[in-house]
This record gives sequence, C-alpha cells and structure tokens, in this order.
Amino acid sequence: MNKKVLIPIIIIVALLILSVIVGYLFFVNKQSKNTPEEVLSTFVSYINEGKYENMYNLISDEAKNSISKEDFIARNKNIYDGIDMKNMRLEIKSTEEQNSTISNILYGIKMDTSCGEIEFSYTAKLEKNDDKEYKINWSSHMIFPDLNDDDKIKVKQTEATRGSILDRNGELLAGDGKVSAVGFVPGKMSDNQEADIKAVASLLDVTEQSITNELGKSYVKDDTFVQIKKISYDNQELKEQLLQIPGIKISSSNDRVYPLGEAAAHLTGYLHSITAEELEENAGKGYNANSKIGIAGLEKQFEDRLRGTNGIEIYIENSNGDKTKTLAKKEVQNGEDIKLTIDANLQKQVYEQMKTDKGLFVIMNPETGEILSLVSTPAYNPNDFILGMSTSKWNSIQNDEAMPMYNRYLQAWVPGSTFKPITGAIGLTYGKLSETDEFSYEGLSWQKDSSWGNYEVTTLTPYSGSKNLRNAIVYSDNIFFAQATLQIGRDTFTQGLDKLGFNEDIKFVLPTSKSQYANDEIDSEIQLADSGYGQGEILVNPIHMASIYSAFLNNGNMVKPYLEYKENLNKEYLKENVFSEDASNKMKEYLLEVIERPDGTAHKLQMDNVRLARKNRYSRT
Repeated sequence: MNKKVLIPIIIIVALLILSVIVGYLFFVNKQSKNTPEEVLSTFVSYINEGKYENMYNLISDEAKNSISKEDFIARNKNIYDGIDMKNMRLEIKSTEEQNSTISNILYGIKMDTSCGEIEFSYTAKLEKNDDKEYKINWSSHMIFPDLNDDDKIKVKQTEATRGSILDRNGELLAGDGKVSAVGFVPGKMSDNQEADIKAVASLLDVTEQSITNELGKSYVKDDTFVQIKKISYDNQELKEQLLQIPGIKISSSNDRVYPLGEAAAHLTGYLHSITAEELEENAGKGYNANSKIGIAGLEKQFEDRLRGTNGIEIYIENSNGDKTKTLAKKEVQNGEDIKLTIDANLQKQVYEQMKTDKGLFVIMNPETGEILSLVSTPAYNPNDFILGMSTSKWNSIQNDEAMPMYNRYLQAWVPGSTFKPITGAIGLTYGKLSETDEFSYEGLSWQKDSSWGNYEVTTLTPYSGSKNLRNAIVYSDNIFFAQATLQIGRDTFTQGLDKLGFNEDIKFVLPTSKSQYANDEIDSEIQLADSGYGQGEILVNPIHMASIYSAFLNNGNMVKPYLEYKENLNKEYLKENVFSEDASNKMKEYLLEVIERPDGTAHKLQMDNVRLARKNRYSRT
C-alpha cells in the first residue's frame, strides 16, 4: 500500500478513535451531572436566582401534567417574592434508591424571609425519564411540606405604633392624635360640580385638577368617600366653611400630630412618606413603599427607637380561607416613647416672644445640664407635612428669605459680647490677667499702633471709672478685651479655647456645628484683639455656649447639656477644670453686676425676688 493511500486511512482511524473518546466522556459527564442529588441542588439554586422557568424544566412529565408552566412560574414567584425569600440553603440528608429509575432524597431547607428564618425537612421523589435523566416529581409540598396545591401563602403585617415625644411633664410634642379628612361623596354633590370643586380647591389650597382626578378614579361610586386632603382637627372655622359646600364630608382619623406646631418644629422635626432612595438606603430594616420616616429634628435622630418593629406572620390558608399552619411569626414591637427635658409651656412662651425675628434661644439649667427650651425662628408647621402640603405652600417656604426650615441653634455664630467673660476667665485662669489690671485709652476707639493702618477697635458705652475687668464686663467694653487678649497672648488664648472644646464635637443628641476660633489659625494681632470680644473669626454654637457659661456656676466645670429626661439625675460634666475656681466666681460676680448695678447695661431686667446674671447679644442671628 503506497503512502498516499495510508495517510488518509490513518487520519480516519484517528478521528474515529477521538469521536469515541469524546462520546464516552460526554456520556460519563452527563451521567455525573444527572445524579438525583445534582438535580435537586440545581433546582434549589434556580429558586435562589429566581429562574422559575429553568425550575419547570427539571420537573417530571407527571408534575407538568398537573400544572402549566405559566401557573408554575406564577405560583413559585408569588410565594417566594411575597415572603421576601433570600439565601435558601439545601442540606441533603440521605438518598434511597427505590429501584434503578426512582430515588427518594430526604433533605433539609433553610431560608431567610421577612419574618426571619424558616426551615423544614421533606422527601423528594426523583425518577428517570426516557432519556435517562432524573426529573423531580414536584408538588406544592416542595415549597412547604404542609402546603397543598390549592392552598395559598399569606403574609399578615401588624403595624407598629410609633412612639411619642413628650416634654418633661408628659405633654405631647409629637405623637398620635386626631386629624380630620375632607372629601366629596359624588352622589351628594350639586348639579354645578365645577363650582363645588373650585370652592373646595380654594379653601384647601389644592388644584381643581387634583380633585377632578380623584373623583374620576375607577373605584369611585356615588356613595364613595373620596378623600381630598387632611386638615387640623381643631380648625373649626375651616370645617364650617367646607360643610357649606354640597357633597362635602368630614371624618376623623388618627395620625401623627405636633401640638406645639411652629413653636417646636425644629426640635421635633417631622415625618414624610419614604422615598425610593431612602428605601434603598434603609434596606433590610423593615421599611416598605408605604412607610413614613423621620425627617429632621428628633423624629430623625430617634427614628430607630420611635418607629418600632412591625409584627409579621407567614401562614398557610386553605381554599376555604382558613389558616391551617403558621410558618413563621414575629410579634409587633411598638415604638418607644421618649421623654425630654423640654418644658412645653416655656417653649411656647419663648417662641411667641421671638416668632417674627430671625433668631434662636437656648435655655439650660446650669446646675444639671437639662435643656428646657430650644427655639429657632422663624419656623414652619410640621403638621403641614402630615396633612398634605400643596406645591404652592412648599414653594413659599423654600423661597422665604427668612429660611423657616433653617435650624439656627444647631449652627455656630459670631458670639459678640457674650464672649467677653470667657476671655476674662481664660486670662484669670492662666495668670495672664488680674482683676486689678487697668488699661489706658481715651474715647470710644483705639488701635495698638500705626502698624494697624486705618483699623481701630471701637466700643459703644463711655464710662469714667477704671478700665479694669469688672467695669469692662459691666459696661461691655470692647477696647478693654482687645487689649486684654493681646496681653494674654495667642498661645494661651487658644490653649484656653481648646480646653473649652473648641473645634470639637460636643456630642449632643442633635448634630451641632463645632465652635471655632479661626478658619485656620489666629494669624495677626488685629484678629487676636477682635477675637477677645467675640468678633474676628470666632464662632460658637449656642448649646456649647450654654455649657461654657455653666462653668461660672460650677467652679470651673462645664456641665454636659442633655435633652432626654432622666429620673435619677447624676450630673455629668462635658469638660472639667476649664477655668480656675477663683476665675469662675469672679465672672459670676461680674455678670450679676451687669443687672444689679444701676449703671449696668442690663439693669432694667433686675427682679425683686430672683437674682439674674446676663451678658447681651447672642440671641439675634
């Protein structure tokens, strides 16, 4: 045989051998992949991936005859999505070969759901089809062993009651209360529906189109109550006007209410319907598309404690609507009521005095650190967010130059003359200033020397007495404190401020801006001099300021401000030994004289039965 004939024969033989090997390997591989255990494991992996059509391809012809692909996909998807199933784990416990074509597998399942972990054991039957492939003899029992094909899986939620926010005497600041729902009953409207709609739209500050849209929804019948908007339960005047319009009905319901309204708006904050972004940010915390979440103030800060945890039960219901088995249950946990140190009456009084100003007010008990009032003005009404705010109303708030949504007491501000006692106390504490030190200057303006150019420190109140620390406090003398701060020196001055907690978070329950004495550092004599009387780049948070001032009554220790009421109070200090005891007592004495001395700048505030101490200019911002 010549070589030309031999070569093709060799190639053909080699190809035949190769095809036999490949066929054998394919057969072996197919057999190994089609063990009953492998088929069941693949089936469970498809459940985790939501590949319900692939699952259907793994069930037996007998099972397929009992359920269509569409029904199979829908049943599995509805159940697993409905219980928020995740992370199904399979444990194969044993395999029993009934004969050469049928195997029974005892397995365990664990899965995570919206109600916690569910686990069960079941025996699955797998049998070979005509292609020698194992298929699962599926029924609804494989979803849950007690689930029959005509049963349903139900998920029942019990809404947790949100906790209340209370003042120190138990008065409600935020919590469950009555509101009124206003709506039309279409069958009782007049023949001139357009006029009725227009009148209601005007009274409720909603658009006519929004009312028309609600009335036109498919579920609406003649006797349907079509809610338009919620209003305050106590707004009797508006109710009377609305009830003059044919077809209007007003019903009562419970909702979150804020009885102090604007007076405590920045303190309480408010709730609103959760957004898609917030839902994603809070995934796994039990929120859903219908949830409300705290926005701003204590509603936000105490969200996890106030909201509670909804109760949930996953159970099987038969075709008669009867519950046959509970698969998992988590009891409802209502939210926690939170009691504050705030005095609601004081809060209202302060707000009423200031509501037309752009300002803030912090009232703290200097002996205990209890915050009795926190007011920022102007303010908004948090009830508007619960009752439903029109676009025009929201735009008016957003465009208001007075910024009613802006919480001023959380920010840091130029303290002005309220800072002078702090400078004095630092100088006394570090021995850089004494009560007998006097400075010499004439008139109401001063500069150190010509190196300051045209810049001068000015003061407002002339006086003929000694230019010493006592008189400088009583007469609020800017020039004295400018000179005193230069004498104290930058390093000692900033060391004293650092000890007070400047450039630190004071760790208050609400997020406050840090107090600071410079954007970078005090880098000039002029800036140092201005800082001494609360100008320059000095910024102080008013809650922090209240704590600093408490050191004058606590022998140099700054009491820690707190907002949550404590039954058994143990006084805590935010900072200790920030001033010497002698410096603290002198500043307390001088601040009392600001009111008690006839020539003091706040003498008009003197009261017969109460001793008051004061330093002016911090409340307006």
